[in-house]
Amino acid sequence: MLILGYDSKIISDEKFLVLWESCHSKDPDFSHSLYPRFDLENIDETECLAEFRAKKQDIPVLTDVLQLPMNIRCPQRTICDRIEGLCMLLRRFSYPCRYSDMISRLGRPVPELCMITNEVMDNIFNNRAKGAPLENGFGFIDGTVRPIARPDQQQRIVYNGHKRLHSLQFQSVSLPNGLIGNMYGPVGMLVITISFYYKVSQ
Repeated sequence: MLILGYDSKIISDEKFLVLWESCHSKDPDFSHSLYPRFDLENIDETECLAEFRAKKQDIPVLTDVLQLPMNIRCPQRTICDRIEGLCMLLRRFSYPCRYSDMISRLGRPVPELCMITNEVMDNIFNNRAKGAPLENGFGFIDGTVRPIARPDQQQRIVYNGHKRLHSLQFQSVSLPNGLIGNMYGPVGMLVITISFYYKVSQ
């Protein structure tokens, strides 16, 4: 409309430049049309494992287990098949990356990648939340063993018999967004063993 008004001399040169700058998108223009559309068959097994953290033959099985619909439909009518949608989600979550980093592999513009990924994520969440054994899960407990140099004194306190090294242990609650909700530690192995024995014996 703006270009038509300028072409028919309704808008002057100065007004056209001001309106063009205010209406034109500031987002970088990624040329997704230069890349082919996604096809799992054209991806090498090692590339699949590196980019999606799943083996090539496991991705169709994963779509069945997660009960994804045959086609993923976005609110603005973008459609993709469930294997492509799951691969978008796996690629996005396998390693921190921007949607623009996924264009070369998936051959779609950034808004479509974002909407499809969100649709697949919502679909998985809604399907899993219905029959989940834990309906109010908040976080996941994670224990970390950090090796240390052998101390001169009280070696027994920090010796970990399972790992066969001297170490300090931390226990944390990891939230779904990747942040640590609570951190406990560092403690030696003897402290953990005594507290576990105390709880079991009661």
